[in-house]
Amino acid sequence: MTGLALPPIAISCGEPSGIGPEIIVKARAALGADLPLFAIGDPRHFERFGPVHLIRSVAEAQAVAADRLPLLEQRFAADALPGQPDPRNAQGVIDAIALGVDLVASGQAAAICTAPIHKKALKDGASFAFPGHTEYLAHLAGVDRVVMMLACDALKVVPVTIHIPLSEVPVALTADLLADTIRVTHAALIRDFGIRAPRLSVTGLNPHAGEGGAMGTEEMTLITPVLETLRREGMQIAGPLSADTMFHASARAHYDAAIAMYHDQALIPIKTLDFSGGVNVTLGLPFIRTSPDHGTAFDIAGQGVADATSMIAALRLAWDMVRGRTGGAG
Repeated sequence: MTGLALPPIAISCGEPSGIGPEIIVKARAALGADLPLFAIGDPRHFERFGPVHLIRSVAEAQAVAADRLPLLEQRFAADALPGQPDPRNAQGVIDAIALGVDLVASGQAAAICTAPIHKKALKDGASFAFPGHTEYLAHLAGVDRVVMMLACDALKVVPVTIHIPLSEVPVALTADLLADTIRVTHAALIRDFGIRAPRLSVTGLNPHAGEGGAMGTEEMTLITPVLETLRREGMQIAGPLSADTMFHASARAHYDAAIAMYHDQALIPIKTLDFSGGVNVTLGLPFIRTSPDHGTAFDIAGQGVADATSMIAALRLAWDMVRGRTGGAG
């Protein structure tokens, strides 16, 4: 495909009462013609933040002036009041995601980048049955298991268990889940990030990685056997290691991605290293999906002060992944 123009990236609008429309408009203004993109949503939710250009088809997106946001119109039931999600708009949020996925699946879009949603608003307004974006995307794609990676220039990290109480982690953490997560991550590092022989480091579950059983046994009974199996498959894996010494600069130099056992073990280091520039990447889907690593920020919505850094980073990473899969076309 080298030398061929690639389709643009689709951006689903997310919760329109949050900062999604604002950071999408700001990202377009910052990126200009650097990469092709278009948003999906209601013009009423975008026009207050900057100039938009309505398009009737994805094919029109790349002809839009670089200082205007190409917007594939999808009318919502209501206007959006900043900071006050309207249940009437919940189905529109869901439909924008589904349309973006359809456009990627049909080849009209190269990837999807999703603006933040508000799960409670979707449940209240449309009986949304999924814990979050990631699970809904897996449902749309028809896949059983996907992996959430958080990425910035300094770190790529994957939590094995995600949005569950800490008390449930030891039960949810199974050998199959750990092995599948590592395999999906390893394959994605090769395919999407161009790392021929990925190096992985894996945390323990317990403090000091269990300290030989004195602080827990999961490292000996569960994590180590899985890692030994994967090493026999040819993977370069270090661990289980104490999480409190895995994320400083000299430690990060020895691996391409870290595998953590639970949500905060993964997200605290990346948000400390790059709070504004972190990107959420869903691995294991048949298409590329990225998202800013933050929420709807209702407290600042509509004020014009939202930071688009993470949205810009998410779009750049999606484009890099697209070009990686297509041999540098574009």
